Amino acid sequence: MSTLIVKNINLIDGTGAEVKENVSVIIENGKFTGIGNDVESANAEVIDGGGKYMLPGMIDTHVHLSTEFKPLAERVATPFSYQFYEAAQYAERTINAGITTVRDALGSSLGFKQAINNGLVTGPRMQVSVNALSITGGHGDGYNYSGIDLSLVKPYEGMPDGIADGVDEVRKKTRELLRAGADVIKVMATGGVSSPTDHPKFTQYSLEELKVIVEEAQFRNGVKVMAHAQGLEGIKNCVEAGIHSIEHGIYLDDEVIEKMIEKGTYLVPTLLAPVSVIEFADELGISEAGLKKSKEVMEDHKASFKKAYDAGVKIAMGTDAGVFKHGTNLRELELMVESGATPMDAIVMSTKNAAECMEIENLGLVKEGYIADFILTESNPLENIGILKNNDEIKVVAKDGKVLKNII
Repeated sequence: MSTLIVKNINLIDGTGAEVKENVSVIIENGKFTGIGNDVESANAEVIDGGGKYMLPGMIDTHVHLSTEFKPLAERVATPFSYQFYEAAQYAERTINAGITTVRDALGSSLGFKQAINNGLVTGPRMQVSVNALSITGGHGDGYNYSGIDLSLVKPYEGMPDGIADGVDEVRKKTRELLRAGADVIKVMATGGVSSPTDHPKFTQYSLEELKVIVEEAQFRNGVKVMAHAQGLEGIKNCVEAGIHSIEHGIYLDDEVIEKMIEKGTYLVPTLLAPVSVIEFADELGISEAGLKKSKEVMEDHKASFKKAYDAGVKIAMGTDAGVFKHGTNLRELELMVESGATPMDAIVMSTKNAAECMEIENLGLVKEGYIADFILTESNPLENIGILKNNDEIKVVAKDGKVLKNII
């Protein structure tokens, strides 16, 4: 039996409870087994926290771990297979940022998830959507007016194409994605900021098509559906269809918020996505159209988050990392606080709520019997939530009780 004791820490356990000061935590075989003041165990490995702050490992419910935006000239000069080696680096950056679990919203195959599970690659625990369903000309269609297809994700073995139109096609394509190992089905229900031929307010899949996707995924296979949904009408269709989580949710009104609460629908805001697109447009190779749309939606995005938060919608932290640089994910918490959340609620959204959104039991809290994912920070994030965006402030990262980063 392997035992790890982390002593002399201040504990933010993910429940929203007050900080437990100067405690020790015992971990055995990858699970938290004890929290107290005088914890001892023979032959245990000991980490002296020295007054640092322990939090559960952070959970990002919307990433693209196998991709990262880059200028077009660089993309076309890069061999196809190079992306798989880059993905290993993105995974390690994500761990070093304090993210121990992710839900991949497009671009990562079952093989990448298994490589992490088997220790071939150091990275976060993953759920994968494999690819995303999109209508022709929709947010998942990289076809440009020039006639050139610049999709970030190209089909290959284990990565089915995601384009599907009409009830019969979406039914079959959902089944193909499940066959490829999808843990969650991703659907593009509206236009988007980065897509070349549409707008975030454009409604894409019909209510009937969305219901079929939910039927195939959830009712037949017990798999939830997550929806890229930015425009109001598309969001309403998704909630009505029984989709589990609304990704982005840029344009919300009181009616759809009430429906989300009634149905238990999650919001995954990804406030960081348009902010990063604007700040790093040249470095990321963002088109002029994408930059313009990002600027257009920014204030509405923040206002919708605040409205949903104040109303009591279930919110899980997600970032859209891959649209911007991996490893910068935890700036999302600072943006949530700037948009009206308390620091403690931002942490709960990034731990307990995110684990519940992903339906992973015994994850997201520092609690006896729970999976021992945790981070140690140099200073108190409740006093300055912005410290979490600085990877140097994340001193220790552990997943399943195994320390993957230690710079104490």
